Amino acid sequence: MIAPSVVLLNSCKDDDPVKEDIPEMVTKAALTFTPAVGTSASVVKVTANDPDGDGPQSIAINGEIKLVKGITYTLTVEMFNELANPTSDEYDIGAEVLNEGDEHQFYFSWTGNVLSNPAGDGNMDNRNDTVNYKDKDKNNLPIGLTTEWTATSAATSATNTFHIVLKHQPELKSATSTFGDGETDLDLTFPISVN
Repeated sequence: MIAPSVVLLNSCKDDDPVKEDIPEMVTKAALTFTPAVGTSASVVKVTANDPDGDGPQSIAINGEIKLVKGITYTLTVEMFNELANPTSDEYDIGAEVLNEGDEHQFYFSWTGNVLSNPAGDGNMDNRNDTVNYKDKDKNNLPIGLTTEWTATSAATSATNTFHIVLKHQPELKSATSTFGDGETDLDLTFPISVN
């Protein structure tokens, strides 16, 4: 299930709105890998759907991430609450995460050495491991709605995985906060291969 979250407003004694840090409802997530300009590789898009949010239906992972060896891709992550009206602020969760970037960060891990840049296995086990974040919050800390990845130069099997987790870290996010800090808003694992 895609982890839910919602942002609500309350009133203080002086009637100023105060935000409660409750996770948002995400019913659809899309990961789009766009190859560098001038390459012959195609755009790769995979999705995850949880149409009833917190309901009994399981999350459905749709597609395998099939990268071309040696190609550099820009990954963009989109998230939606399709239970909300498409014209409401509650619909585009990606916009909400960007707006509240100082409270959110994506963490990544992968298996099988499918990536050459960044090398390694991601920053879930060690915050200091490299991920090529391309967006920053107002404190110049990474968000992760946009990242950059280079596929390894050797073909791999399809049994590897690419794991992406969005953490909600109000008053916790810092240059030293880790995957273990805050609540999980989104947790997805896709099969990944390089050909």
